[in-house]
Amino acid sequence: MDVSLVIRQRLEELGLEQRDLARAAQVTESYISQLMTQKKLPPAPERTDMYDKMGKLLKLPNGELAKLAHLQRREQLKKKLGDPPSPLFKEVRELILGKCNPDKQTEIRAIFEKQPFGELERLVTQKLLDVVKGLAKQELENEPWLRRVARLSHQSYEQIRVIVLEFLDTTIFTLSSENCVSFFNPLIESWDIDLATFEMEIVLNRRVAPVHLKKFEFVERESGKPLDEEPGFKEFLRDTSLSGGATGEEIEFLRKLRFKKKRPTPLYYYRALQNLRDPLHFR
Repeated sequence: MDVSLVIRQRLEELGLEQRDLARAAQVTESYISQLMTQKKLPPAPERTDMYDKMGKLLKLPNGELAKLAHLQRREQLKKKLGDPPSPLFKEVRELILGKCNPDKQTEIRAIFEKQPFGELERLVTQKLLDVVKGLAKQELENEPWLRRVARLSHQSYEQIRVIVLEFLDTTIFTLSSENCVSFFNPLIESWDIDLATFEMEIVLNRRVAPVHLKKFEFVERESGKPLDEEPGFKEFLRDTSLSGGATGEEIEFLRKLRFKKKRPTPLYYYRALQNLRDPLHFR
């Protein structure tokens, strides 16, 4: 049984319409229609509060829709694993090049055209995508932020919620011109890359990004520096009573902690997580 079938059955049983569900989930009626006809894959449960809102309207047990969505996405993605990657749409490439430092546009365009979807084009696109997705994930539940982005992209609040949900699921292989024009374009101001070192700078729109400049560079590591995860960190992740509820950003921060002599316990990481969340510890 999939998400669309459950939704359809409950709507019929309760005498509700698709527009009622769209209003409850704060998305467009068109988006609900595409979910129900399976033209769109349900968004990842951890990236949206939509399932809680829909489940409440449909009077379903807490978490049931999210569980079904997870299973449906997993099966659908399994089927796609064997599909070969396709190059970017021409419109997507043009938008990305249009944001490039004007002094390097001609040189980088020549490389992109000589090696369609080659290493440089994939590197640039992936970094731009990572930055915008990171910002979108951080602000997903921030209604004023979503409304600000909606105004910049000339969309309604409900439309931008749908766009963000779809954008969080996209990859460099599925990035569409619609994704770019509606969301990518208003958030990215410009980007630049050093072709000798591959250091990259991305400038975000100051009106929607608390940190408007992102830099990426290759860093030399000391020989012998431990790269493996700490044993205590691995135990911390396995014990959901300690790590349950930790976000991807928090886990990544804890993973990068390094110790020269002492080996921290799982409890250390739990306490570090609580300290990280306590606003009293930060200005």
